[in-house]
Amino acid sequence: MISVFGSKVGQEEIDEVRASLERQWMGIGPKVKKFEEEFTRRLGLTDFAMLDSGSNSLYMAVKLLNLPPGTEVILPSFTWISCAHAVVLCGCVPVFCDVDLDTHNVMSETIEPHITPKTGAIMVVHYAGKPVHMEPILGFGLPVIEDAAHAVDSKLNGKSCGAIGSVGIYSFDAVKNLATPDAGGLTAQDPELVARTRTLRYCGIGKSGFEASANKDRWWEYNIIDFFPRFLPNDITASVALAQLRKLDQNQARRRQIWELYQREFSELGWLVCPMNAAPNEQHSYFTYCIRVSNSRRDRFAKYMYNQGIYTTLRYHPLHLNPIYKSNAKLPVCEQLNEEALSLPLHPSLSESDVAQIIETVKAFRF
Repeated sequence: MISVFGSKVGQEEIDEVRASLERQWMGIGPKVKKFEEEFTRRLGLTDFAMLDSGSNSLYMAVKLLNLPPGTEVILPSFTWISCAHAVVLCGCVPVFCDVDLDTHNVMSETIEPHITPKTGAIMVVHYAGKPVHMEPILGFGLPVIEDAAHAVDSKLNGKSCGAIGSVGIYSFDAVKNLATPDAGGLTAQDPELVARTRTLRYCGIGKSGFEASANKDRWWEYNIIDFFPRFLPNDITASVALAQLRKLDQNQARRRQIWELYQREFSELGWLVCPMNAAPNEQHSYFTYCIRVSNSRRDRFAKYMYNQGIYTTLRYHPLHLNPIYKSNAKLPVCEQLNEEALSLPLHPSLSESDVAQIIETVKAFRF
């Protein structure tokens, strides 16, 4: 079965992990610090703190805004559950908005109708790595959380996605553009928020004993500044992340190559709508290749692909349709995407024969 998502690892990752194991260093340590520094430089961030997952990075981002209980946070329905869970777990209320049909991204026009006196923040998701049009959203004057889980290599007007709003998060799970066993991280316009992230991620302890030992005699004593879970990254994951960061350009070039080939081969198919390319002022991450198949043919097409040994999937089932959120929202574009959208395989470990098989199989589909 050809997988819809995937990563590409090799000797570089093995060497980095082996070096940490030989030093007997598996927890948070020098590799985490090194990755934070290299990632900050690569993306041109003010600062960056590594965490143990993208989902926990979202929770951290909402928590850092210090919103009063019951505050409303507007976010797209067409996204992963961690976005809404982060809002709920921080005692706030998720308010789901619609997205643009062509980009699958939120727009100021889909956000504005949901702004009320209770609105405390807006969360945007750079879907598939295509940047959200940020300027009019920032114009609302509310804190903006950027979910750049798909957008580690995306830019808008030369600035990295994740570094445009108040707080931005990244995901480095096993199928992301920068893949590790699981990790994430956070940046912010205010460097004090990144500093607070480093404090909170270790159960709210100001400094670990290792960090404090250089500055005081009784380094085993610590000051707890807040109640917080443990979101610590580790050097084994950071070892993989360092190797992945250094080959990001190579892996991104492969993703772009496959994307452009799909665009050429599928653009003339009358029953399939291709995703939008990046605009001239944008840089795309090509995380997923999400097509639309209309007229109730999507499910039949997905089953056909599966029977031919090619896995596809929907990313994502709209959150407002899930009973757990008790939403009464009517979001026509999200609901249309729920019936038409489908992600085809796109990742750097696809072979030439895999890609050729995918293209041939798609083009051979008959209604």
